[in-house]
Amino acid sequence: MGKKGCRVSPVMVVFFLVALLFMSGFSSTVAFQRMPAEKSMLKTYIVHVNEPEDKVSAEPSKDLESWYRSFLPASTESMDREQRLVYSYRHVLRGFAARLTEEEVKAMEKKDGFVSTTPEKIYQLHTTNTPAFLGLHNRSGFWKGSNYGEGVIIGVLDTGVYPEHPSFNDDGMPAPPAKWKGTCKFNGTLCNKKLIGARSFESQSLNEAPVDDEGHGTHTASTAAGNYVKQADLYGIVKGTAAGIAPRAHLAVYKICGQAGCAGGDILAAFDAAIEDGVDVISLSVGGASSPFYNDPIALGAFAAFKKGIFVSCSAGNSGPAASSVANEAPWILTVAASTHYRKIVATAILGNKKEFVGESLYQPRNFSSKLLPLVYAGANGDPFCGPGSLENFNVKGKVVLCDRGGGVDRTAKGAEVKRAGGAAMIHVNSINDGYSTLADPHVLPATHLSYADGLKIKSYIKSTSKPTATILFKGARIGDKLAPEITSFSSRGPSLATPGILKPDITGPGVSIVAAWPAPLLNVTRSTKTFNMISGTSMSCPHLSGVAALLKSSHPKWSPAAIKSAIMTTALTKNLKNQPILDEKHHPADFFAVGAGHVNPSKASDPGLVYDIEPNDYIPYLCGLGYSDAQVGEIISRKVNCSKESSIPEAELNYPSFSVALGSKKLKFKRIVTNVGKADSYYTVLIYPPKGVEVAVKPSKIHFTKLYEKKSYTVSFTKAASKYSKKGYAQGFLKWVSSTATYSVRSPISVTFE
Repeated sequence: MGKKGCRVSPVMVVFFLVALLFMSGFSSTVAFQRMPAEKSMLKTYIVHVNEPEDKVSAEPSKDLESWYRSFLPASTESMDREQRLVYSYRHVLRGFAARLTEEEVKAMEKKDGFVSTTPEKIYQLHTTNTPAFLGLHNRSGFWKGSNYGEGVIIGVLDTGVYPEHPSFNDDGMPAPPAKWKGTCKFNGTLCNKKLIGARSFESQSLNEAPVDDEGHGTHTASTAAGNYVKQADLYGIVKGTAAGIAPRAHLAVYKICGQAGCAGGDILAAFDAAIEDGVDVISLSVGGASSPFYNDPIALGAFAAFKKGIFVSCSAGNSGPAASSVANEAPWILTVAASTHYRKIVATAILGNKKEFVGESLYQPRNFSSKLLPLVYAGANGDPFCGPGSLENFNVKGKVVLCDRGGGVDRTAKGAEVKRAGGAAMIHVNSINDGYSTLADPHVLPATHLSYADGLKIKSYIKSTSKPTATILFKGARIGDKLAPEITSFSSRGPSLATPGILKPDITGPGVSIVAAWPAPLLNVTRSTKTFNMISGTSMSCPHLSGVAALLKSSHPKWSPAAIKSAIMTTALTKNLKNQPILDEKHHPADFFAVGAGHVNPSKASDPGLVYDIEPNDYIPYLCGLGYSDAQVGEIISRKVNCSKESSIPEAELNYPSFSVALGSKKLKFKRIVTNVGKADSYYTVLIYPPKGVEVAVKPSKIHFTKLYEKKSYTVSFTKAASKYSKKGYAQGFLKWVSSTATYSVRSPISVTFE
C-alpha cells in the first residue's frame, strides 16, 4: 500500500468525500519558493518567538515580519536572507518557517525573544450514496432546514482541486458572504460562487495555481460541499445525482500536499491563510505519528482556528487496527474514524465445488465468461502478495490467481501483476488483521475482494483437489447492507498517546468505497466528461463530517465549534441497520477506541437538547495538566502562560462530551457543565450504564432548566468495584441525560483503563 494513496488505484488511507446517490489583509506571508535541493545543508525549521515588545506601527504585519527577519543569520547576503524566510505566521503561532543550518539554529537560540525551534515534519494523506445513508433527503428534513449549508465557507487543506469538474459549478449558489477576504489563483472564471478561493502552499508550487495532480483534494472537496451533478455515472454501476454533504456551502481550497507529502510549514501557512480569509469550517485529511501538541503543526493550526470560532475536522488515520494508532488527537479537533455504508459493488467468486463467496469490485466487466477457469495460489510461487515481477516464472496464463492482501503492494497493483503475467482474473483475500473488511477498487482486470475467512476456505479447496477451478460473477451495485455501518480495518484506533484522558477518535462516518469527483477518467473508462472515482480511507470520512459541521453551522450560526462537536458526538448512532451494535472488522462489537461516540447522525445533531461547551481559555488548565512547560503551552495558545498560577486540571476534567478515565484504587470525581439548547423549560434524568468492574455515580441525578442557554453542572465519580472485570485492561459503558418528554437523549461514552 503506497503512502500517498491518492491516485487512480486507491489505497486504504483517506476520508470519505462525495455523496453520489439519490438513487433508488495578512495571512502567512510567502517569502519564496523553497530553495533548490543542492543546498542540502539547509533544512526547514518552525521557529517560535515571543511577540515584539514595541507594536506601535500602523502596519503591524510589516512590524511582525521585520521582527521575524531579525532572527535570521546576519552574515548571509541580502538575497539569500530574503530567500531563507519561507513563511511569516500571524494567526497560528508567533513565529515563522525558515531554511537554516544546524549551526544557525544554535546561534538563533541565543537571541532575545527566541522560544523554540523544531525541524519541519512531513505528513501523509489519509487515503486508501452517502447523504441518503446519513438521513439527508432532498427537499425535506434537516438537509432542507439547514439550507444545505448555505452561507458557510469550508476550507479544504489538501492536494488542490480540479476546478473544471462539474461538482464545482455554481448553479444556484448565492454570492460569498461579505466577510470573505480570500483570493483565487486560477485564471479566468474557474473560481466562482461555489469555488470562491484557491491558493497553493505546497513547497514546489507556492506561487502557482493549486491544480490537483493527485485527485485526493478534488475528491475530499466535492465530498464536503460538491454541488449537484445530474446523471453522474461511475462505470455504469453507480448512477444518479451527485452532491456533497453541504451542497450549498462555499469552498476555499488550500493546496498543502504534493508528491513528497505535506510539509508542516505549509500546513501552518494554509491554516494561517484560511483563518485570515474567513472560513467557517476547516477539513484536513492529513496526519502523522502522535506527538505533543506544541510540536504538531495540525494541532497548532487547529487551535488558532478554534480561537476564531472555526470548526476543524481531521481524519483519524489509516493505521488500524493497531491500538493507539489514532492521529490528530487534540481535543479541539473532531477526529473522524471510517466505516462502511449500505452500498456494495458485488463480485461473487464461484469455485469448482460450487461454493460461492460474495466480495467487492468496482470494475464490473460485462463480457467476462462464467466458465470455470483454472485456479492457482500465488503463494505457491513464493510471493502470496503478487508483488511486481513475482509471477514472472509462474504459469498463470488464462487462470484465476489468488493473491493475499498486504505485503506493501497496492491492491490494484496486485491485479496489474496478474494481468501482466497473463492471468485472467484475481481473487484478493484479506489478512487476519483485516478480517471481513473489503473494498471496491477500480481493478485493471476481473477481480473480487474477499474476507480472511473466505480466503481460508478457498485455500483449503485449492489443496483438496488436483484441478481447482473458479470464476467471478459481477452483480453490480446492491443497496441495503444490514451490517452497515461497520468499522473498517484500516481505520486508526485509540487510546490516544498524546492525551490518554481524552477518548479518541470522536466519531465515525462513511469512509469506505466513497464516490466523489476525480480529475480524470479511470483506467477502464475512456469516454466521460463527468469523472468520478471510488476510494477509501479516513480521508473520505473526514469531509463527510466537515460537511455535517457546515450544515449545523448554517442552522445554528451562534454555536461554538465545541458546541457543534458536542452535538455530533452526543447524538451519534450506536447500532447498525440490523439494530445491533456497530461491529468492527472481526465482526465483534466495536469498542470506543474504534468507533468513538458512534456513527454521525446529522438530523439528530441539529437538535441535541444539551451541549458540552468549551471556550479557548478552558484549555489552558488542561494543557498545564498535561505537564507541558509554560513555554510549550504558550506556543499552542500564542501568548505567555504561567502554569503555576493556573488551576491545572487532569485531562478527564475537561468539559468534553465523553469520558476517558485511568482508574486505580482511588475514587475519581470529575465535573461537567451542560448548556440547554433544546426546550426552555425542560427536565432531564441521568441513566447510567457503568463499565463492568466500575461503580459510577452522578450528582445530581436530575436537572431542571428554565431557559435556553442556561448552564447546569454535575459531577461523576468512578470507583473500582471488587470484580473480576477490573483485572482486565479496560472496560466501557456510558451515561445519558434523557429529557422528561423523551425528546432528547444526550449520550456520553465512558472508557475506563484499569491501573
